[in-house]
Amino acid sequence: MGDYWNHNTAYHGWILRTGLRDDVRDVLDVGCGDGFLLQRLAPHVTTAVGIEPDAETIARARTRLRDTENVSLQCTSFASFHPGAARFDLITFVATLHHMELQPTLEKAASLLRPGGHLMVVGLAANHTLVDWILSAATLPLVRIGSLIHRETADIGVPIAEPQENLVAIRQMSRDILPGRTVRSGLYYRYLLAWKKPISTSLTRHE
Repeated sequence: MGDYWNHNTAYHGWILRTGLRDDVRDVLDVGCGDGFLLQRLAPHVTTAVGIEPDAETIARARTRLRDTENVSLQCTSFASFHPGAARFDLITFVATLHHMELQPTLEKAASLLRPGGHLMVVGLAANHTLVDWILSAATLPLVRIGSLIHRETADIGVPIAEPQENLVAIRQMSRDILPGRTVRSGLYYRYLLAWKKPISTSLTRHE
């Protein structure tokens, strides 16, 4: 299976540059799709786990990653994912967080990170307000230019869902759950959320 570019893979570089900045041994990719991001992460880590609830999609990931020995795949939802005592240095959600309930998903992701670990989200937000729609419309010319330049592969055959929360709601909820997180708007109708779990926090004391 070959490489391709779309509005999600456009941010793989951000994940690789930022998420692997510290010592990263164990990675979890939530909603790993066809395994493209895992394929890019695997050479830099000790173990990489991908979870994907769609059976047809994860079958494609197994094909892509069949020769990648340090990657394991599970056909399961994040809500049903129970890694036991395992914890991760990097957890990624690329265009998948909006398929899940925001609050419990962020709380669970935080609990599965080791102290000092990174949570990175390439997310989709809904347009609820006039400001939301204006900001989305303002990026349209750049989005179209980028898609043409990179020869976008728009449909890779994975399940899709419409986002429910707008960026204001995502900022508010994530601020309470992930103190110190950063959230910024990106191109291609995506936002980027990053959080480094503190070395000492009440979250770690309950693990």
